[in-house]
Amino acid sequence: MTHSIRRLTSADLGAYRAIRAEALSHHPEAFVETPDRFAARSDADIGKMLDSLAVFAAVDADRSIHVIVGLSRSDNPKEQHRGWLIQVYARPALRGTGMARRLIETAIENAREWGITQIHLGVWTENEPALRLYQKLGFATYGTEPRYLFVNGRYVDEHLMVRFLDKAPGVTE
Repeated sequence: MTHSIRRLTSADLGAYRAIRAEALSHHPEAFVETPDRFAARSDADIGKMLDSLAVFAAVDADRSIHVIVGLSRSDNPKEQHRGWLIQVYARPALRGTGMARRLIETAIENAREWGITQIHLGVWTENEPALRLYQKLGFATYGTEPRYLFVNGRYVDEHLMVRFLDKAPGVTE
């Protein structure tokens, strides 16, 4: 199955809702939003979000989405040099195929076009595959937030990572 990479818009609302709901349901430790809160969000609210953020996806011929990676940044002029990778999720069939890497690289190129010089992300400390991927892409851990979330009766810690786009990958000083 071949997939194209493209930026999502409000026209992709149904397919986006499906993959985001799956991500939130199957991996509650990896996301702040809960499935119930997401399901309660209006189509107008989600469509607006898709049109304002840069959400990239691996889409197949029938318009199903299999991997998503979001990029956001503040509208505060003092923070516009910083971007955030958000909502990163790959369906199990595409894990380990390089598709998530391609989408993150697409988000990084978009960040450069926006004038972003550093990209941040948060990742569950126990998500070893994601940590390895981010490290291969030049992200470095700069801190750990203990007890970031409380999910299914336990605390979840989160590593904070950054990649400076104006330095060699992995250089944090």
